[in-house]
Amino acid sequence: MATKIHKPWLLVLTVGLGTLLNPLNSSMISVALTRLQEAFALSFADASWLISIFYLASAAGQPVMGKLSDMFGPKRLFMAGLILVAGASVLAPLSPNFPVLLACRALQAIGSSTLFPSGMSMVRAHITKKQGRALAVLAIFSTTSAAFGPSIGGFLIGAWDWQSIFLINFPFIIISFTLALFILPNTGQGKIDIKRIDFVGIILFIAFTTGMILFILSLNGSIRWWAFVLFVFGGVAFYMFEQKQSEPFIDTKSLTRNRNSLAVYIQFMTINLIYYCYFYGFPTFLQQVKGYSEENTGLIMLTLAGFGVVTAPIAGRLIDRYGSKLPLIIGASVLLSGTALVLTYQTTSPIIWLMIIMSLIGMSQGFNNISTQTALYENVSREETGSASGLYQTSRYVGAILSSSLLGLTFNDHMDLAHLHLVALICLMFCLVVLVLAIKLPGRKKAEDVG
Repeated sequence: MATKIHKPWLLVLTVGLGTLLNPLNSSMISVALTRLQEAFALSFADASWLISIFYLASAAGQPVMGKLSDMFGPKRLFMAGLILVAGASVLAPLSPNFPVLLACRALQAIGSSTLFPSGMSMVRAHITKKQGRALAVLAIFSTTSAAFGPSIGGFLIGAWDWQSIFLINFPFIIISFTLALFILPNTGQGKIDIKRIDFVGIILFIAFTTGMILFILSLNGSIRWWAFVLFVFGGVAFYMFEQKQSEPFIDTKSLTRNRNSLAVYIQFMTINLIYYCYFYGFPTFLQQVKGYSEENTGLIMLTLAGFGVVTAPIAGRLIDRYGSKLPLIIGASVLLSGTALVLTYQTTSPIIWLMIIMSLIGMSQGFNNISTQTALYENVSREETGSASGLYQTSRYVGAILSSSLLGLTFNDHMDLAHLHLVALICLMFCLVVLVLAIKLPGRKKAEDVG
């Protein structure tokens, strides 16, 4: 029998302090890449693996951790996740070489990926009154930590060094773990059903995604054709295998059943590809080309990440009134405009002009995030919500992985304005894809027929 939660806000605080670790650590690294390149003598392509490995491990870990949460109980998994993040945060600053640091980033991602599914499970189970408000507060934890991550990281690196972006996790871990120990209820079977976890699917997903990254990064030199073969055959094998599974790692069957939801996944993946190209590309440009310090870079990045937080409530009101299509078209149009304006930026342009451009891109993200999520739920049945949400998150991770690979390819040997413009040109083409998909999606009226 579940323990009654007498102070629901403590549960929300406990879960919020845990779930912010994933977005915080994925965003702080954006201002640390230049310092890490210097510390480990890396090319940008090598350093981009710090981004890719985090999202790849998160993509592989989160669905599995959701199932483990059901088996072992969310409290146990939540606390285990905090311990894993703590272990990674201790070991990362001591890394003697880059492969060890990469392993720590992967461990950090796996640990933090347990916190969201187990935390959401406890909130849904034990907060029945004003649950929507509780979920909104948790969303604020995540969006705010992602928005302020570059600024926090910039301050820490400027004051100490890159090691500090790992050590900053400990106040959140200690408070969350202590609260979890005393107030979270013990639930779950305490045993694992190995058949429920699609290990083969996970391995195939990691294999073809890794092949994709290695192939893209090799395009500016000696092309790794074996990586291309791994990507293609691994992808085909993954799709065919998942089609036959009763509890697949990724529900590929739904991709062929519902074209509207497939369009949303492609759109969300593309949006994140574009956004993260700027989120990770701008800090490197500002530090290596413009000569800004980590602290100033972090402050400038607030215009990109912060405006998304501001525009999200506006998008929410438009969605309540008109459905997802209109705000999605607005978001796609603003993203297209911001990307086009990147091409007007010159090294002699005032920094305020770049900040205006970044604010437009940030505003588009506020519209696009909430609009794509709503568009997805407008186009799937209630029974498909769980698997659809999993695919939605996977789309985000794949978009982020693709962005890091694109940046690694374009910025590897030439970090200058011309290559920033090249990234913007590529993103401009992707922006057109996002806008066309937004226009072609059905409105709310048609979507309601889904059931």
